[in-house]
Amino acid sequence: MKLTTDPKATAVFNNYPSTVQEKLLYLRTLVLKVAEELEGLEKLEETLKWGEPSYLTKYGSTVRMDWKVKKPDQFAIYFKCTSKLVPTFKLLYKDKFDFEGNRAIVFKIDDQIPEEELKHCISLALNYHKIKQLPLLGAKG
Repeated sequence: MKLTTDPKATAVFNNYPSTVQEKLLYLRTLVLKVAEELEGLEKLEETLKWGEPSYLTKYGSTVRMDWKVKKPDQFAIYFKCTSKLVPTFKLLYKDKFDFEGNRAIVFKIDDQIPEEELKHCISLALNYHKIKQLPLLGAKG
Protein backbone atom coordinates (compact mmCIF):
# COMPACT_ATOMS: atom_id res chain seq x y z
CA MET A 1 0.00 0.00 0.00
CA LYS A 2 1.34 3.40 -1.00
CA LEU A 3 0.73 6.22 1.48
CA THR A 4 0.90 9.83 0.37
CA THR A 5 0.83 12.40 3.16
CA ASP A 6 0.13 16.11 2.85
CA PRO A 7 2.55 17.93 5.19
CA LYS A 8 -0.38 20.10 6.31
CA ALA A 9 -1.98 16.99 7.87
CA THR A 10 1.21 16.34 9.83
CA ALA A 11 1.15 19.96 11.02
CA VAL A 12 -2.40 19.53 12.34
CA PHE A 13 -1.35 16.48 14.38
CA ASN A 14 1.64 18.42 15.72
CA ASN A 15 -0.61 21.27 16.88
CA TYR A 16 -2.97 19.22 19.03
CA PRO A 17 -2.44 19.41 22.82
CA SER A 18 -0.13 16.55 23.84
CA THR A 19 -2.81 14.43 25.57
CA VAL A 20 -5.07 14.70 22.53
CA GLN A 21 -2.23 14.28 20.06
CA GLU A 22 -1.44 10.85 21.48
CA LYS A 23 -5.08 9.74 21.02
CA LEU A 24 -5.38 11.03 17.47
CA LEU A 25 -2.05 9.55 16.45
CA TYR A 26 -3.38 6.25 17.78
CA LEU A 27 -6.45 6.60 15.53
CA ARG A 28 -4.12 7.41 12.63
CA THR A 29 -2.09 4.28 13.36
CA LEU A 30 -5.27 2.19 13.29
CA VAL A 31 -6.31 3.66 9.92
CA LEU A 32 -2.87 2.94 8.46
CA LYS A 33 -2.86 -0.62 9.89
CA VAL A 34 -6.27 -1.36 8.40
CA ALA A 35 -5.24 0.10 5.04
CA GLU A 36 -2.13 -2.13 5.01
CA GLU A 37 -4.24 -5.20 5.76
CA LEU A 38 -7.01 -4.56 3.23
CA GLU A 39 -6.75 -6.65 0.12
CA GLY A 40 -6.82 -4.55 -3.04
CA LEU A 41 -6.14 -1.24 -1.32
CA GLU A 42 -3.15 0.08 -3.24
CA LYS A 43 -3.10 3.76 -2.34
CA LEU A 44 -4.11 5.76 0.73
CA GLU A 45 -4.04 9.54 0.72
CA GLU A 46 -3.62 11.40 4.01
CA THR A 47 -4.77 14.96 3.54
CA LEU A 48 -6.95 17.65 5.12
CA LYS A 49 -10.70 17.97 4.63
CA TRP A 50 -12.39 20.78 6.55
CA GLY A 51 -9.06 21.28 8.31
CA GLU A 52 -9.15 17.74 9.74
CA PRO A 53 -6.79 14.84 9.03
CA SER A 54 -8.58 12.74 6.41
CA TYR A 55 -7.99 9.47 4.61
CA LEU A 56 -9.09 8.78 1.04
CA THR A 57 -9.00 5.63 -1.07
CA LYS A 58 -10.23 4.78 -4.55
CA TYR A 59 -13.08 2.55 -3.36
CA GLY A 60 -13.61 4.00 0.11
CA SER A 61 -15.54 6.70 1.84
CA THR A 62 -13.53 9.47 3.49
CA VAL A 63 -12.48 8.85 7.10
CA ARG A 64 -11.67 11.95 9.16
CA MET A 65 -10.62 12.55 12.74
CA ASP A 66 -10.40 15.58 14.97
CA TRP A 67 -10.54 17.16 18.40
CA LYS A 68 -12.39 20.43 19.00
CA VAL A 69 -11.57 23.15 21.52
CA LYS A 70 -15.33 23.49 22.19
CA LYS A 71 -15.42 19.91 23.52
CA PRO A 72 -11.95 19.45 25.02
CA ASP A 73 -12.79 16.19 26.81
CA GLN A 74 -13.54 14.25 23.62
CA PHE A 75 -12.30 13.44 20.13
CA ALA A 76 -13.95 11.70 17.21
CA ILE A 77 -13.56 9.74 14.01
CA TYR A 78 -15.92 10.98 11.29
CA PHE A 79 -17.60 9.30 8.34
CA LYS A 80 -19.74 10.64 5.51
CA CYS A 81 -23.11 11.36 7.14
CA THR A 82 -25.14 10.37 4.06
CA SER A 83 -23.51 6.92 3.91
CA LYS A 84 -24.76 3.76 5.59
CA LEU A 85 -21.59 3.58 7.67
CA VAL A 86 -22.56 5.00 11.08
CA PRO A 87 -26.09 3.55 10.99
CA THR A 88 -24.47 0.15 10.37
CA PHE A 89 -21.91 0.72 13.15
CA LYS A 90 -24.81 1.51 15.50
CA LEU A 91 -26.42 -1.85 14.69
CA LEU A 92 -23.17 -3.77 15.07
CA TYR A 93 -21.59 -1.94 18.02
CA LYS A 94 -24.28 -0.03 19.93
CA ASP A 95 -22.80 -1.23 23.22
CA LYS A 96 -19.19 -0.48 22.27
CA PHE A 97 -19.26 3.11 20.98
CA ASP A 98 -20.86 6.49 21.52
CA PHE A 99 -22.10 8.13 18.34
CA GLU A 100 -22.79 11.63 17.11
CA GLY A 101 -25.73 11.44 14.73
CA ASN A 102 -24.89 9.56 11.55
CA ARG A 103 -21.45 11.06 11.22
CA ALA A 104 -19.10 10.09 14.04
CA ILE A 105 -17.88 7.70 16.68
CA VAL A 106 -17.01 9.83 19.70
CA PHE A 107 -14.52 9.00 22.44
CA LYS A 108 -13.85 10.60 25.80
CA ILE A 109 -10.18 11.40 26.35
CA ASP A 110 -9.93 8.69 29.03
CA ASP A 111 -11.81 5.99 27.06
CA GLN A 112 -10.24 2.64 26.33
CA ILE A 113 -10.83 2.28 22.59
CA PRO A 114 -12.23 -1.09 21.47
CA GLU A 115 -9.50 -1.60 18.88
CA GLU A 116 -10.80 -4.61 16.93
CA GLU A 117 -14.29 -3.14 16.61
CA LEU A 118 -12.94 0.25 15.51
CA LYS A 119 -10.62 -1.40 12.98
CA HIS A 120 -13.65 -3.21 11.58
CA CYS A 121 -15.52 0.10 11.22
CA ILE A 122 -12.51 1.68 9.50
CA SER A 123 -12.22 -1.28 7.11
CA LEU A 124 -15.88 -0.94 6.16
CA ALA A 125 -15.33 2.76 5.43
CA LEU A 126 -12.17 2.20 3.38
CA ASN A 127 -14.04 -0.42 1.28
CA TYR A 128 -17.40 1.35 1.27
CA HIS A 129 -18.02 1.68 -2.47
CA LYS A 130 -17.37 -2.04 -2.94
CA ILE A 131 -19.79 -3.11 -0.19
CA LYS A 132 -22.46 -0.40 0.16
CA GLN A 133 -25.10 -2.54 -1.57
CA LEU A 134 -24.65 -5.47 0.85
CA PRO A 135 -26.84 -5.93 3.97
CA LEU A 136 -24.91 -4.60 6.99
CA LEU A 137 -22.15 -3.73 4.48
CA GLY A 138 -21.30 -7.42 4.36
CA ALA A 139 -20.64 -7.61 8.13
CA LYS A 140 -21.95 -10.45 10.23
CA GLY A 141 -24.66 -9.12 12.54
